Formats: sequence, structure tokens, C-alpha cells
Amino acid sequence: MALLQRPVVLLLLIATHQFLQCWIAFGSVSEESQNQEEFSEELLLKPLPDRKVVAHFHFQSSAPPSTSNGRHHHHLFPKAISQLVQKFRVKEMELSFTQGRWNYESWGGFDPITSSNAKPPGVELWAVFDVPQHQIDASWKNLTHTLSGLFCASINFLESTTTYSAPEWSFPPASGSLRYGTLPREAICTENLTPWLKLLPCRDKAGIAVLLDRPSVYKGFYHSQRLHLTLTGSDSEGINSGIMLEQTLTVVLQPNIRRAGMAHASEKHIQPSWSLSSIFGKQVDGRCVLAKSSNAYLLLDRGLVAKLKHLHKENGKFAVDGLNSENFWTNPSFELSAKPDRISVEENSLYSKSSSILYKFQVEKYSESDPFDIGLTWKIPVVWLCQQAPLHASRFLMGSGNERGAIAISLKSTQFSEGFIGSNSADERCELRVDVFQVVPWYVKVYFHSLQVFVDQQPKAVSDIIEKIRVSPSKDKVSPGVMEAVLKLPCQVNSAALTIEFDKGFLHIDEYPPDANQGFDIPSAIISFPSFRASVGFLEIDSLNKSPLLSKFQEKSPVMSYTEVLLVPLTTPDFSMPYNVITITCTVFALYFGSLLNVLRRRVAEEERFLKDKAAKKNGRLSLLLSKLSAKLRGRRWEPPQSPPASSSFINSKLVFKVILVAGLAVGWQYYFS
Repeated sequence: MALLQRPVVLLLLIATHQFLQCWIAFGSVSEESQNQEEFSEELLLKPLPDRKVVAHFHFQSSAPPSTSNGRHHHHLFPKAISQLVQKFRVKEMELSFTQGRWNYESWGGFDPITSSNAKPPGVELWAVFDVPQHQIDASWKNLTHTLSGLFCASINFLESTTTYSAPEWSFPPASGSLRYGTLPREAICTENLTPWLKLLPCRDKAGIAVLLDRPSVYKGFYHSQRLHLTLTGSDSEGINSGIMLEQTLTVVLQPNIRRAGMAHASEKHIQPSWSLSSIFGKQVDGRCVLAKSSNAYLLLDRGLVAKLKHLHKENGKFAVDGLNSENFWTNPSFELSAKPDRISVEENSLYSKSSSILYKFQVEKYSESDPFDIGLTWKIPVVWLCQQAPLHASRFLMGSGNERGAIAISLKSTQFSEGFIGSNSADERCELRVDVFQVVPWYVKVYFHSLQVFVDQQPKAVSDIIEKIRVSPSKDKVSPGVMEAVLKLPCQVNSAALTIEFDKGFLHIDEYPPDANQGFDIPSAIISFPSFRASVGFLEIDSLNKSPLLSKFQEKSPVMSYTEVLLVPLTTPDFSMPYNVITITCTVFALYFGSLLNVLRRRVAEEERFLKDKAAKKNGRLSLLLSKLSAKLRGRRWEPPQSPPASSSFINSKLVFKVILVAGLAVGWQYYFS
């Protein structure tokens, strides 16, 4: 027995040794991955002039380049995103789900939040691939199907060549490997937000993401969730590259006046007081334990700061630099419910005389016993304007009827262009560059030769205003129409407009959507100003723990704006006609076969017997007694009454009439349809 047990013990020792080696190796890999992978969560709150509040959630996850020949062992970074990047060789990608439209006039159009997070309604997807040119379309189709299943959306509809395009130079990340597509009518709901939250290490169970209460988010005036990923430190083959994943959610909410306890609700210009618990219904109990940094910010933009300083000077109650002093919570303008850990002033504001002020709160200092619930209470009425883009863009349809029409893009000067560009208007060479990118579905047949340009309501030659243009005409059921144009407008321009004519096409009955009578959508056009860059820079003392959100704000992002989604009514068939034809056909066939079966299965003898029994019951006992009495009085022999003359001849004639009638109906029906 001892000899038999020795090999077993030896095998157990060998297996235990190998297991310990694997466990140590796996632990070292996990520890290395844990030390290198990073995750941060941040929240930015900003009051708006129209009595609303914008909340901008920013989550960033990073995975370092792999040192094991493309085999990644992730601890914090979502595995689904890593596999997606490796399989389809995605170099850069952005996906957004948006409900509502950003109000550029009231909420501003010249700041990093607007430039990066103001998206068109529905779904927008663009991606840059690191594959040969002939494989880009196949990679795009596979990517759309993968994202459709990952985020529970209809992104797979973008696989068709009629729904996406390939911008060359008008879209900011322009390159030959770029594909761009939108779904304006995609409905956004919690089914899209839940997979998005599952990409976070703590999901919505801890940290700042706890505030993402579904009813509070979706009752807002604007809601946009965005996912942006880029490769970092890639090698020549792109296998051992790092990934930077940026998840943002921007929501514009109306503060609940009753819940916040506002005292001046009757006054028109008093801003409503608010707190996190009043707009989201929840408080933050602390940071996510896996987050490297967890911060919340309150931003007062340049227009608000300039207005507050002006009011302080008029009242003489406060110093000019009182907003960024240590006694800020005692100022006569507003009051904060929590003391910030740091106050920063914007540096090097190029396009404004005033500077923004940022209040920083470290969420990691709070706990369940002392939750984080920042609140802002206004004391005086304040009216200000957010900084606008150089030109306000809008788009509309012209014409009437179901045959033809025109698309017009209108550009109007804003206060920003009047103040900044107006200083250089004396220079005759001063020009304002505007890039226009527009995609039109194939069933809207655009005539690009009909392009007209108007400057200050005066027609101009196209060659005088448009410096460069690229046109890709649409092909029926193959590809949409694409127009990219660069406009050179004078700096003192007040208004400009572009018009282009089109004809409305016809669709096959199978190509109409279920709600065809509602109309067909034309995606938003993109208006960008390459000469202007939006950035907000704040001095950071701790250079080792830089804020990803503030670092993103310091990047000079291009100023962009999206126009409205156009609704074009097309000629639609009467979808009720098939229903009517089916209904009348079924009715006629039911009458025909019902009568025919009734005639063929009826028995004449049974009907005669039925008539006799009916007549006997109708006469009754009293009639029989009377007939017998009359027979005795007359001296005649009594005979039982005969059945009424409803003989077989009458029944046979009725049967023949019905058969002839049914046959006539059948012959008439066949003759009518032949």
C-alpha cells in the first residue's frame, strides 16, 4: 500500500507546484495591470441663463499598451471595448445617443462642453479604421452590428451604403479611413443607458454615477451620452497599443423649485436655487473605490462672472476680485452649501475680457454619514448671456408640394462675432472661414448645380464666396448625396445663406417605414469654424494627478454646431387599399361559399316534414274540434286537414333560383376581375 500511495503523493505535489506557479504568475499580471490601468470620475455643474442647470458627467478609463503580444489582461478597462478595438482595428471612434436638441442661443456655443458634447438628435457614429482601403466598408458593417448588440440600439441600420458617407476634409477627424453615419429617428431610452453604465467599474452603484437616476435624466430638456475611444502608444502594426476610453453624459435639467425651497419663485429674473438632491433626487455617499480621482466642479462662465462683477461695482458691497476670495460664501450674489477645496480662475482667455471661475470639491472626503450634496442659492436677480459661436446656424425647407423643394442654410451674426471680429473689420483682407458638411438621403435628389449664395440678403457669385467644394451625387438605393464646402465670408457679415434645390423621389412599397406619413428625416448639417478653437485653461498645482476633465478643457477643440433635422414629406401610397381589397374579397368569398354549401347540403324531404309539423302545430286542438263539429252538422265524413301547398315543386323552384343566383354572382365576379 505504501508503494501504491507514493506515486499519488508525488503527482499531488507536482500539481500543487504548477498551480502555485500559475497563481503567482496570474497575480503578478493582475497586479501589473491594476497598477497601470486607471479610472477617474468627475462631475461638472454649470448654471444656465434660462433658469436651468447643465450637469456634465465625465468618466475616463485607460488601458496601457500590452507587452504580451496583444494578449490583454484587464482589471478596470471593459473587455468588450478592448476586443472590439482589436478585432476591427479601430483607430478612433465616437458614438453618441442624444435626446433633444442643444439650444445654442441660450446655452452657448463657444465652450468645450458645447464643442464636444452638443450632438444631433438620435444616434451619431463615426470611426477611423487602421485597415487597407478595400476593407474599410466591411469593417464598418461589422462594427455597426457589434455596437448594435452591445448598446441595444438599431445601429445595425447604418451598415447600408445608403446611410453612411466618407468625409474627406470638412469633418474634424478627416482622413481617408473615416466613415460617418447618423440615425435621426432613433429613440433613446434606458435600454441604451444601462449597457453604457455597465462599462464603468462601479457601474451606478457607487461614486458619482449614483446620481444617474433614470427618471431624473430622461425628464431633462437635453440628454446626450457619448463614448469616445482612441488608441495611445500604438506600434507599427497597432497590436500592442493602449486604449483611452472617454464616457460622458450631458444633461440639461430644470431645478425643482418646491424641492429646493426657493423663496423668490414669483420674481422673473431670480435664478432658482438647486442642489444635487433637488435635481437628481440622490446624494453622493463617496467615491468609487476603484477610481484614481473623484472630483466635482461648479463652473461660473465668463458672462456670469462679468455680470456679477458689474453688479458688485454698482452696489459697492464687494471687491472686484471677491468671487475668488476665501470668503466667497458670504458674497451678496449667491451662497454655496459646501466649502470648496479649491477655487481656480481661468487663464489666458483670448476671446473674452472676463474669466471663468471654477470651484473644486473632492468627493473622496465624503461618506455615508456625511454625503456630498452641493447646493447653490441665489440672493439677487442675475441676467447674463453665454458666449456664442461666430455665426448662428439654422436650416429649413422651402417650397411646397410633393414634387420638388429647396434646402436653405442660414448663418446669422452673433454678439461674439460683432465684438471680436468687429475689431478687425477695418482690414479688407479679414475673412471668416466656415466649413459646411451635409449628407442628404438618396430619395431626396439634390441638384448641386442650383447652389446659390446670399450675403447680407444680396446674391453673390458662388466662386466669390465658396473657396473649395466637394460634391458626391447620390445614387438610387446605393449611396447618399454628400456636399463639403469651405466658405470665405467677410468679417463684417451680418447674414449669409445657402440654397439648393431638390426633387422628391419615389420609393418601393417595401422601403417605406411604418410611420411613412410622418415624413422622412434629413440628418443635421455640421457647421464648423476652423479659425476658432474653444478651450478653458485652469492652473493645476498637482501635476502628477491632473484632472482628465480639465485637461480635456485645455485642448483646443474646433467650434462646431449642428443644424436642425429636416422632415421632408414624400409621396406615399394609400396603405389602406390592400386592407380594403382583402376585406371585400373575403366578404364575397364568404357569401359565395356559404350559400353554395347551404344549397348543396339541404334535404328536401326533411324540409317537407318540417312544414307539415309546423302546420299541424299551427292548427291546434281547437281547430280540429271545430272541423269535426262542422262535418257532423253537414252530415259528411270528417277528413284530417291536408298540409299547405308548400310542395316540392315550390321548394325545387326556390332551390333552382338560389343556384342560378350564386352562379351569376360567380360569373360576374370572374368577369369583373378578368
